Amino acid sequence: MTGERNLDVLLATMDPVCREGTFVFVFLADPNAADGLTAAATVAEENGLSLVVTKRDADIRGWTYHFEAGWITLRVHSALDAVGLTAAVSGRLAGIGISCNVIAGYHHDHLLVPVADVPRALDALTELAGEHRR
Repeated sequence: MTGERNLDVLLATMDPVCREGTFVFVFLADPNAADGLTAAATVAEENGLSLVVTKRDADIRGWTYHFEAGWITLRVHSALDAVGLTAAVSGRLAGIGISCNVIAGYHHDHLLVPVADVPRALDALTELAGEHRR
């Protein structure tokens, strides 16, 4: 099944939901330091490995982090080449002062927002979806 490309349909059916837990970004200069850990997301960078892990996992390992996030998944199956979804949701959140880090998965887009802002972010995204329903 291919993902949705129509922006109005994507927004109307994005169906945001918060994943349980608190997530943090950590950076490992030595990628082997993550052995035995299943990260929620990873990005290989030139100088090491960025990971999104649960706050609990980071605390257990003594890893430093500076941002605690709630994880919101947009449950619409968005096409990887869809245009405008990221801009629309991050723009809406920026408009109310909520930072947003976006991770695109194969089927869904995921937003990491400050933990304290999760309820407001969900409300704003639900409102945005309603504006696009016919």
